Amino acid sequence: MSYASLPELEAAVAACRQCPRLVAYREEIGRTKVRRHLTVTYWARGVPGWGDPAARALIVGLAPAAHGSNRTGRMFTGDLGRSWLYEALHTVGLAALPTSTHATDGQALSGVYITAAGRCAPPQNKPTPAELRTCQPFLSETIRLLPTVRVYLLLGRVAYQAFGRATGWPLPPFAHGARGDLPEGRTVVCSYHPSRQNSQTGRLAWPSWLANFEYIAQAVHAP
Repeated sequence: MSYASLPELEAAVAACRQCPRLVAYREEIGRTKVRRHLTVTYWARGVPGWGDPAARALIVGLAPAAHGSNRTGRMFTGDLGRSWLYEALHTVGLAALPTSTHATDGQALSGVYITAAGRCAPPQNKPTPAELRTCQPFLSETIRLLPTVRVYLLLGRVAYQAFGRATGWPLPPFAHGARGDLPEGRTVVCSYHPSRQNSQTGRLAWPSWLANFEYIAQAVHAP
């Protein structure tokens, strides 16, 4: 399906109920919650992408976290394990704040839009191949509706594979920091996902993580 605008697309994401397993899980998490969020009303729907509609950089993640984006309704928001994303964006001047705690916290992105391969929180953070295929049109439409993007940052192998399926563009072999040229003078950058496991084990180190954002900031600010 084709959408006329980003708001129309993201409204469809929020209303989507195509994957029964994911709908059941996201809603159950929204009912049971965790102790630290017992008084909070969870979003518990498909999570829209968000950011600058005139973005020159698109960041593609894996999927919402059960008590992060599934709670707040905003990508990479409210999950401590994902805090590196906004810290890096803030460091290079692309985000107003170094953290993103809730959907009305004053965070704003400049030149950047954030989305994910999957739009619903999956059990054990693992969407199935069939669920990712069902969600793929949302990613394809996001890419189409952001024609000013010059650089794509893919966070993790799942995002890398989803992006390849959505575009059909040839990509460099996946590796942290790998870069490649795309049609029409665009560029892709690959990165490990900023999961708590990757950052705490040292598989993803802050200097190499930040280097990817310094690179996309150059693309955002280029003439």
